[in-house]
Amino acid sequence: MKALSVAAIAVAVLAAPVTASAQGSAAQRTGFSGMAEKLVPSVVNIAAEKKVESRGEGSLRDFFEERFGGEGGGRSMPAPRSLGSGFVIGESGYIVTNHHVVAKADTVNVRFSDGRELEAEVVGQDRKTDLALLKVDADRALPAVEWGDSEAAQIGDWVLAIGNPFGLGGSVTAGIVSGRGRDLNAGPYDNFIQTDAAINRGNSGGPLFNAEGEVIGVNTAIFSPNGGSVGVGFAVPASMAQRVVAELREGGRVKRAWLGVRIQKVTPELASALGMAEARGALVASVADGSPAQRAGVQPRDVIVRFNGEPVPEMRMLPRMVAQMPVGEEVTVTVVRDGEQQQLRTDLARLSDDKVAKFTGQREPAQPEKPQRVTVSGLALAPLTDATRREFDLGEPGTGAVVIGVEGDSPAAAADVRPGDVVVEVNQRETESPAAVRDALRTAREQGDEVATLLVVRRGDYRWIAVPFE
Repeated sequence: MKALSVAAIAVAVLAAPVTASAQGSAAQRTGFSGMAEKLVPSVVNIAAEKKVESRGEGSLRDFFEERFGGEGGGRSMPAPRSLGSGFVIGESGYIVTNHHVVAKADTVNVRFSDGRELEAEVVGQDRKTDLALLKVDADRALPAVEWGDSEAAQIGDWVLAIGNPFGLGGSVTAGIVSGRGRDLNAGPYDNFIQTDAAINRGNSGGPLFNAEGEVIGVNTAIFSPNGGSVGVGFAVPASMAQRVVAELREGGRVKRAWLGVRIQKVTPELASALGMAEARGALVASVADGSPAQRAGVQPRDVIVRFNGEPVPEMRMLPRMVAQMPVGEEVTVTVVRDGEQQQLRTDLARLSDDKVAKFTGQREPAQPEKPQRVTVSGLALAPLTDATRREFDLGEPGTGAVVIGVEGDSPAAAADVRPGDVVVEVNQRETESPAAVRDALRTAREQGDEVATLLVVRRGDYRWIAVPFE
């Protein structure tokens, strides 16, 4: 029925004489033209350069940007420009872009839609959210855009992207919000808006506008098998970008709160082993010494299910919830321990790069004269010796039993236990040798347990793994 109506209308339009009224109607602007005309002057092209030492032929791999690389002797020469986009947020000359557009650059130049080009100062950068703030000195007020409410954006809403794809400044594309809360494993605070508005190399750092012409995102990444747009682009939401930019403007860096836990996803198998009715929250794998979490009494194997009164539906939500709190704020942490909820309190500290819980080993295990290898529940285990540390690149001394093999059809393999994992606990009991792991697993089986929880160290990170008994 709709197809017939459209066809009839098309025939009528083609057959009708062109009147003055029709000419006036055709001249009227449609679509996003009015909004684009207003917004384009606020969007800038960014070119960043770094002097590098020439050392012969090489290659530059880029994901939106041409990354700078190389060191060594040779004559100084200009590297190819890193091209990106940005947008003005203040008449006095503040400009938002991506960290990766200006990272390690010696000079940054900003080009406006009217052809003016100004050198910019990098006020601050935040690698974790891939955001940067620039400042230019202009002789007159600059056209600025306004932040919008990214939390109000719904899947299916119209959006507009303006930027500098492939060096073609002032390019405008339209699409919709096609996803929310995307995690690309790009950083601890991933919460991207997904859009099908065409985004290509050079759009990085440009704005994503809603239908009211407000910035709801900073275009940052694409998913593409060929390097071009396939309709899957990602933007940092304005709710996060606005806070980060405000801190960069104030002090050049972001001050984030720190709880001091290493966490992992709660799988249905782990939830069952931990006495939980459903898989939710963030499972604590380790607690950093001297951290706010340690002061509060948080323990490995706790599951954080609420933070400061708000539910933690899944593991990846907790880092963002902590980072949004002021440093020094007193918070409540609700954990599930042995099937029961407990509410703990602590003051959040400031995050720094060295505040990370790592597997360092506090004592060297006593090694038997003839190390015994043990096979149990599909696992082949060996003591931590100089030889096994070298074989699996285990680094510093520690205690536990190293997994040297996993039977392919065993529950341990299905649970993702891997060669090189170091088993340090079984059901919260320390295991300093292969024999201790074997005995703990046998005891759990004899007690009628259906699942054993292993605390393993993998590449310096603690994680819990639930292994069902056959």
